[in-house]
Amino acid sequence: MKVLVVGAGGREHALCWKLRQSPQLSELYCAPGSAGIEQVADRVPIAVDEVHKLAEFASDLRIDLTVVGPELPLSLGLADEFVSRGLKVFGPRKQAAELESSKVFAKRFMERHGIPTAPFEVVHDPQEALRAAKTFGFPVVLKADGLASGKGVFVVQDGGELAAAIKALFEDRKFGAASDRVVVEGFLPGEEVSVIALCDGERLLPMATSKDYKRIGEGDTGPNTGGMGAHSPSLVLDKEQAADVAERILKPTLAGMAGEGHPIVGVLYAGLMMTDDGPQVLEYNLRFGDPEAQALLLR
Repeated sequence: MKVLVVGAGGREHALCWKLRQSPQLSELYCAPGSAGIEQVADRVPIAVDEVHKLAEFASDLRIDLTVVGPELPLSLGLADEFVSRGLKVFGPRKQAAELESSKVFAKRFMERHGIPTAPFEVVHDPQEALRAAKTFGFPVVLKADGLASGKGVFVVQDGGELAAAIKALFEDRKFGAASDRVVVEGFLPGEEVSVIALCDGERLLPMATSKDYKRIGEGDTGPNTGGMGAHSPSLVLDKEQAADVAERILKPTLAGMAGEGHPIVGVLYAGLMMTDDGPQVLEYNLRFGDPEAQALLLR
């Protein structure tokens, strides 16, 4: 079996390392890969956003399965391009990937389907953001609508931090078009946990739980990053709670997306806050988390 992995980070290294252990594997490629990945897979000099070139490579080499690591190529329609060529791909189509690529879409989807999440408001300028933040009170959370490499979320504690976040999002345009719209939502106290499941559009298979640490500073302080580290399993989610998460969040999400014509094929990742009122969704990803994949796949 010939497999292509798309990406170049630690997540893709873990995927390649795990795939290499399969007796069904005959050839393994990674685009663009890295020096570390080169130890377990053949590197292909194609960037993750070069969707057509990736599809041509997969067609020319008759790749049996493509596994997509990062979110960017999914948001650009990689799965759509591959499916149109009759190629098998582990990852959702562009419209389904919007559950991750648009915070606004995700929040409104949860609202439509009764999936527990923090109260929110969508804003378009600094004045609206300031008004919404004052409505929720401190601490409050501001999120860029689009993809921002895990850095577009601000948890602000006071007026000074709020002003800085609004400036970064709307005035400095730190995240470009990703912050044309911003989600302002109430802060949820509790413990974070990552729940990841494999999906075929109708069924799901939950993997082990994990927890990632996003903040850049020692002691889980400072601004968010794409991820500083992770461990698996989570220490705050037992088997009974995991079953509750599957029933209250994962299954309704899968059914809701399928019902709206956008089935999830690949990974459904729910970033949760375990609160006194039960699990609440902070975010969705439709690919393996990084660094969570490194903790999960190497177990």
